[in-house]
Formats: sequence, C-alpha cells, structure tokens
Amino acid sequence: MNKTMTLATVWLDGCSGCHMSILDMDERLLEILQQLDLVYSPLVDHKHFPDQVDITLVEGAVSNEDDLAKIKKVREHTKTLVSLGDCAVTANVPSMRNPIGVRSILDRVSDGGFPRQPSDVPLLCATARPVHNVVHVDIYVPGCPPSADTIYFVLTELIAGRVPDVSDRTRFGA
Repeated sequence: MNKTMTLATVWLDGCSGCHMSILDMDERLLEILQQLDLVYSPLVDHKHFPDQVDITLVEGAVSNEDDLAKIKKVREHTKTLVSLGDCAVTANVPSMRNPIGVRSILDRVSDGGFPRQPSDVPLLCATARPVHNVVHVDIYVPGCPPSADTIYFVLTELIAGRVPDVSDRTRFGA
C-alpha cells in the first residue's frame, strides 16, 4: 500500500498517558500505520521534526521554553494539528503550578540548593498553557487520557478526509 499521509506525535509537559492510549490501539495501530507513515514520535527514534507533516497529535501543556519552541516548529510544519488530551486542551495538571509561581516552585523543589534555575533544565514559562494559547489548533480531543477507541476514530476520520466530531465519544477527565 502506498502511504500518502504522514503522522507525527509530540509529547510536551504531560504524563505520556495519551501516548499509552495510542499504543492501546493494539492491532488497530498496525492498521493505521499501513495508511500513515509515522515520521516523528517519542515512540520511535526520529530526532528531528520533518519539514511537512499531515497530522500531528500533541500531548501535554506548554510549560517551558523547550515546549514553546517545539510547538511553534510543529505548527509551522503541520497541516492538521490535534490537541490530544486534557493537558494539551486545557493545560490540566501542569497548570496546577500556575498560582504558585516559577520562583516559588524552584525554591520549593531545590530546597534552597539552587540560587537560580539549573542550566540543564529548560526555563519554565511563567505559566503552563494549553496548546491553543500558543498556536492554532485544528482539532481538540479531550480526555485524561482519551481512549484508544477515540484516538482510532480521530485518525480514521482524518485519513478519510473528514473532520472528526468527538463530542459524543469523550469528555474532559474521561
């Protein structure tokens, strides 16, 4: 079969639960990958985001400078960007740090041992934000995490050239 569409998955600040749901598609993942070429993902060994991707599933909130740079590059090189899961859609758990503030977080976790943010840790953004607060999102798929059935539905609809309606398939926190 000639794969004419490409797929990428990206993990920002989240727990990887959405990627676990992708893997939970089991044999249906093999079916999807017969139709889509997986060109970038934490599940494979590709190091650089490609120049052009048809569909990118993004898990997680934008919480640090690396996330910010990554999501801007992903959006620039993606035709259809999907916010996958509550962290990408609402910033969910990562945003629980927002009322505390970056300095207080760093002081709390370093127990006073770091006078500044360690150089090997990406700089935290002032707040953790949902993906759509940074770049345009084409499709929203809530859930914590969305089920394998929902992700399969979204991908098969996109492959067929349709915009998936997930309103009766998932909800926030489920």
